[in-house]
Amino acid sequence: MTSETTPLSPLLAPARLAGHDLANRLVIAPMTRNRADSDGTPTALMAEYYAQRATAGAIIAEASTPNEVGRTYPNITALHTDAHTAGWRRVTRAVRDAGGGPMFLQIQHGGRVGHPATSGRTPIAPSPIPLPEPIHTPSGRQAAVTPREMTSDDIRRTIADFAATARRAVDAGFAGVEVHSANGYLLHQFLATDSNRRTDGYGGSVAGRIRFTTEVVDAVATAIGAHRTGLRISPGHTVNGITDTDPDELYPALLRANAEKGLAYLHLAFADPAQPLFARLRTLWTGTLIANPVLPADRIPADGGRAAAERLLGSGADLIALGRPFLANPDLVHRIRTGAPVNAVRAKYAMYTGGPTGYTDYPRLLTPS
Repeated sequence: MTSETTPLSPLLAPARLAGHDLANRLVIAPMTRNRADSDGTPTALMAEYYAQRATAGAIIAEASTPNEVGRTYPNITALHTDAHTAGWRRVTRAVRDAGGGPMFLQIQHGGRVGHPATSGRTPIAPSPIPLPEPIHTPSGRQAAVTPREMTSDDIRRTIADFAATARRAVDAGFAGVEVHSANGYLLHQFLATDSNRRTDGYGGSVAGRIRFTTEVVDAVATAIGAHRTGLRISPGHTVNGITDTDPDELYPALLRANAEKGLAYLHLAFADPAQPLFARLRTLWTGTLIANPVLPADRIPADGGRAAAERLLGSGADLIALGRPFLANPDLVHRIRTGAPVNAVRAKYAMYTGGPTGYTDYPRLLTPS
């Protein structure tokens, strides 16, 4: 099928994000691939990977930890040393040299999703409630450990670490950062009642549980500017042992607390336009909405996710974040433009294997995007 016979997708229309012109409305979602050095420094292989995918309108780079205790899994990226900054600068330069659009960096603290065998430290979390499942470590999967409940000083230091990492991200060439308050990691742990049993001002009521995320957002926005600060949420997503017991109350409250700050965007993961909460959040969030569609867990759709992405655009999203379709198809923009078949993901090599296999060796079509 050629571009002459394929209707032009609205995904390919130009757009704007945080003052930047985008060639299209497709955004690469942050995906942990465990290709960093053991200390969290991004590698030359990672620079190659992101540069291969520079035809996306924008890129949200994979989760980086703001401190050592926040590390989740082996060989994930970090950004709290000069070596980390230099490594990420190599990545942003490679994307820029390839003609890519703006890059944002996701900042993620694992909270209870961590292990001393990986970080050398006991994880910290809102409450001493362990992850209810094993976790991957350098020596394989191990039972989770009980985290230490964060003190007031821990909370203050963690907020400061998010702000410091945001400053490093801008220094490394990123257009901004994404505060990760989704997928069962630390900020999401504060939001959820099954992982947050605190009785102080950071627990209990909805106002208490959204406080930590809101204070992190404020600190990051103060450090680098609200226009460089994004926020990611995943209402109802039960990963890493998290259950949102009151999403219809919790997430509107979180958005009301942050919607008027002039943030760069809201990133809604696993967005389903058929759910009433999606429409409610879209109404509350008057700024840019990046939506990540729900795709089959065991495969990439034959259209590369185009239909699901266009459905979200039609329901009010401004930009669409795709993960696995971009992982397996560096030239996904071209494939959507022409209707060409898409590569399948080789899940065996997606994480914990290292090296180029299943990472930078996915075939591209001869015609450039």
